[in-house]
Amino acid sequence: MPRLSSDPNLSVCPNYADEAFADTRLQLTNENMTEAQAVAVLRNIWQAQNIAAKNQWQAQVEADRERQENLERLNDEEQERQEQEHLDEEEASRKEDKKKNKHKYSAIPQLDVPIKPVILPSPYAIRKLDKGDYVELWYFTNDGLDDAKLKSSVDEDAMIMATLAGGNTAWVSAASTRNAAAVVDDENLTFENFCQACPRIIDAM
Repeated sequence: MPRLSSDPNLSVCPNYADEAFADTRLQLTNENMTEAQAVAVLRNIWQAQNIAAKNQWQAQVEADRERQENLERLNDEEQERQEQEHLDEEEASRKEDKKKNKHKYSAIPQLDVPIKPVILPSPYAIRKLDKGDYVELWYFTNDGLDDAKLKSSVDEDAMIMATLAGGNTAWVSAASTRNAAAVVDDENLTFENFCQACPRIIDAM
């Protein structure tokens, strides 16, 4: 059945009594049918055809709606498939990257922000503490820490000639030596310096 191009619900029955349909009426009239009866027959025929066209139009509209819904469903399914495929690719890429770069995904510990300043005494003092040897409190005073900051600018690979305890000389790391002239013995520390150094050396130990 050919597809309808217009809605038959909008069609209007022609006036078959008009002069334009005179020949049509003439073909129907005879001794048993008057011209008025011919007009009624033509009108009935048009109405029957219009009802059939309306039914066809309704079926056509429903078929178009169903076709459009199926098309939209297929489009939605294809979009969901593509999105899922993209997610799967991203997940696979993330797992591969996690396998290759484990450090990037290491958990960050929830630590509080430190409220105390970081104390960095001289390498000489740290080495003495590590060995369990006696170390002067001066290294943990403000003056001692300032001296350590100055020495931190020295190249760690730089070497200097130093005199050892037995009188021998040897090349030693410049960063690990101490300025004996600046060091103050514990008994000569001021009370202020003593109060600065004690908690710091305890923390370092």
